[in-house]
Amino acid sequence: MAKLRIRKKGDPTLRSHSRPVDKITDRIITLLDDMAETLHDADGCGLAAPQVGVRRRIVLVETEETGLLELINPEIIASEGEQLEQEGCLSIPGEWGITRRPAKVTVRALNRAGETCEYTGEGLLARAFCHEIDHLDGKLYTDPGTLVRMVDPDEDE
Repeated sequence: MAKLRIRKKGDPTLRSHSRPVDKITDRIITLLDDMAETLHDADGCGLAAPQVGVRRRIVLVETEETGLLELINPEIIASEGEQLEQEGCLSIPGEWGITRRPAKVTVRALNRAGETCEYTGEGLLARAFCHEIDHLDGKLYTDPGTLVRMVDPDEDE
C-alpha cells in the first residue's frame, strides 16, 4: 500500500467528472487499498478518487458506526429531510462551512468483490455520502447550492 498525494483546491482534477469503473481489476483493488491508507493518514472520514488524482467513480467513507465503506460507482438512490451542519474537506484544509444536505441518504454501489450493496446513513454518514459523491461530479462543498456560509471552526455556534 502507498500513501497518495491529496489534491488541493485549484487542482483541475477536483473539477472534472469521473468515469465509471467498468471492471474491478487488480489496479482498482490497489487504488482502494492506497486510498484507505491515505484516508487514515489524513484522519478524514471520506476520500474520493479525484482527490488523489484519479478520475474514476470510487469513494471511501468511514465512521465509527460503519467502519470503512468502499463504494465503486456509487449513486444516491433515495434521500429525505434536511440538515444544516459544519463540513470540511481534505482538499480544502483549514476551511469549514455550514452546508445544506439531506438528513438521510441511501446509496447503491459495488464493493471490491463486484457485489451490489446498499447503505443508508443519517447525519454525518449522509453528509459524507453526499460530499464524496459530489467530488465524482467535480463539485465541492463550497459551491453555491450546498454551502450556506463559511465559518471559523473555533467559533461557538
